[in-house]
Amino acid sequence: MKVEHEERIAANLAKIMAMICIRNTRLEDLHAGVQPVTRTGDYSDVNVIDATGQTIPWRTVSHIDDAQMADLMRDIVNRLFTFHMRRDDPSFRDHIDRWMTASNKWDNPVLDTAFLDAVAELGAARKA
Repeated sequence: MKVEHEERIAANLAKIMAMICIRNTRLEDLHAGVQPVTRTGDYSDVNVIDATGQTIPWRTVSHIDDAQMADLMRDIVNRLFTFHMRRDDPSFRDHIDRWMTASNKWDNPVLDTAFLDAVAELGAARKA
């Protein structure tokens, strides 16, 4: 298979998996709500005041708690697993094809070199 063809298939697969396995999860619940206004553009002018009266800069406040993160990761893992287990099912393929139109409007992915470096570091650490 030509590299260009393999890259196109991988890009389409990455986009459709991101859309139906990650975007349409509890992540949507976390994204919903009132978004703060920033005049500086970097949110350095936005603060959160917690129940104790503590003022926390927006850029340092946690936007998701441990339970929400665990729920989100379970959703994502379950959906990725389901995707892989049903990828050859004709009715599931039809579902994927319907979503493909929307995901094709997204930017094409690029190799994430920071991710590759982190994986290499983990591999090196395991060998040590």
